[in-house]
Amino acid sequence: MDKRERIIQAAIEVFNELGIEKTKVSKIVKKAGVAQGTFYLYFPSKLSVMTAIAEKVIEQYVQKIDEMVDEEGSLPEQLNQIIEAMFTVSREFSDLNMLVYAGSSSSDQMNEWDKIYSPLYERVQELVAEHQEKGMVRDNTESYRLAKLMVGLIETTAEQVYLYDEYKEDEEKAQREALKLFLERALQ
Repeated sequence: MDKRERIIQAAIEVFNELGIEKTKVSKIVKKAGVAQGTFYLYFPSKLSVMTAIAEKVIEQYVQKIDEMVDEEGSLPEQLNQIIEAMFTVSREFSDLNMLVYAGSSSSDQMNEWDKIYSPLYERVQELVAEHQEKGMVRDNTESYRLAKLMVGLIETTAEQVYLYDEYKEDEEKAQREALKLFLERALQ
């Protein structure tokens, strides 16, 4: 693992342990085993690490979609697989997501969300565009715009299930089904 990766991993651990306010760069570098100056070669402040942490979560979304989505599947099958992939990552990384949202909202990093999310938008766009070519998805809206709307809706729904409300398995199932039905109808 290179120094940047060690800093990111250490930051995740220290932020989770101490919280954002109490975390100091000195604690992060100590945990990472690097000099404080090395930290500043990669990140201008402790909150700027949030962008790198968010990128890690987005990488997980894309990886899980790649693993779970059947390229030959029908639109309903692929929608279900995308929802499953994103819910899985949201559940597995719920603590990290809360950390990123809290840290990013207290810094100027929010204006970078589109750039951070672009690999995920692009991956979903590929799937949408394929179904547009087959006539299965409306073609009066750009595939990239549809992908952004889908990602936003799926992620927000997963956050409601795992972050904001008390977790209930039957509520998760109901949200997934409603989401799938909504997206199928909205895209056709």
